[in-house]
Amino acid sequence: MSWEISGMSALCALGDTVAGIHRALCSGRSGPAPLTAFDTSKYRAKAAYEVPDRARPDVDEPLRATRWLVRVVREALADAGLPHPDPGLPVLVGTTHRELRTAELWWRYGGALSPADLHFTAALRAAVGLRDVTTVASACAASLYGLGMATDLIALGEADTVVVAGTDSIPESSFGGFDRIQFPPPDTIRAFDRSRRGMVMGEGAVAVVLRRAGAHPGRIHGRVLGVSMNCDAAHPTAPDSAGIVRAVEEAHGRASVAPDDIDLVIVHGSGTAQSDLAEAVALRDVFKAADPGPLVTAIKGGMGHISGGAGLLNLVVALEAIRSGTVPAISGLTDPIEEAGELRVVSGRPATGPFGTAQVHAVGMGGINAVAIVEGAGR
Repeated sequence: MSWEISGMSALCALGDTVAGIHRALCSGRSGPAPLTAFDTSKYRAKAAYEVPDRARPDVDEPLRATRWLVRVVREALADAGLPHPDPGLPVLVGTTHRELRTAELWWRYGGALSPADLHFTAALRAAVGLRDVTTVASACAASLYGLGMATDLIALGEADTVVVAGTDSIPESSFGGFDRIQFPPPDTIRAFDRSRRGMVMGEGAVAVVLRRAGAHPGRIHGRVLGVSMNCDAAHPTAPDSAGIVRAVEEAHGRASVAPDDIDLVIVHGSGTAQSDLAEAVALRDVFKAADPGPLVTAIKGGMGHISGGAGLLNLVVALEAIRSGTVPAISGLTDPIEEAGELRVVSGRPATGPFGTAQVHAVGMGGINAVAIVEGAGR
């Protein structure tokens, strides 16, 4: 069984369309800017990958994550030819922070705040009439978890069409937490590079419309062949390569593909020592017999780590890479770690060619892993 992606939309620091974000990545645009959301004088880190959309510079606003979510859901529905969806259409929203930043602003500066504002349902109902909204909170794998849940809903006959999304803005409390555990603070994300120093926060949103394959005419962006999810609980923060291997192998089984069938992998690639090491070892194990093996890239060096939406952003960029035949290079990668030496990592410049099938990763704290296998619309 497969599932069709008939609509998609995304926004982040690099742009507000999927194609625009992919072009920015391929052009080598990268790098965080000085943080404007709050005073950074008490922190060692000073930068992040922010969405530059505030009405007044240096004055933060509530409900930005909700605003982005409404926008990408509306755009993805329109892209799928569903501008007026059935009100009961399920929406699964992966998020790490939800509206934590809004609560912080209320706590610090006061003002009106309704608990209903902290749930996404009210905004999506008001904007597009959707009332069946579920929040998926499985750390940084949340939106790919949502994708897996959506495939289950369709496979079980519970729905014919599901919207999957992810959204997160940068809360000061999380920024401060990472500031305490990363020293010296990273200036950018350099996945798989020996000089990597960790993760830099980003923000943004992404949405796709997933439909039962063959049930609806019209253009599609690609197909989901299989999604796997697990939680190995091996460590509170450090991913375990064995758990990632199990997720990848299960995804291959669900998608009925072999390692040789995978043309491209977009890794989680957070630029932290333990996460990069676990993913590199896992890929080396899974693809050890593949010849020549897939190209491997990571995109967080361009847009930062967008928390709950990270996995689904990997997926839409993978589909755009397949469509355009261009895979962005890993930003800042000049001296790969030893464990990545046997991988075909894309560095320096984008890789071009015909690509058909991609594997995308999302790795979250607590041992949460999600892997999706997708193919382009041409097959």
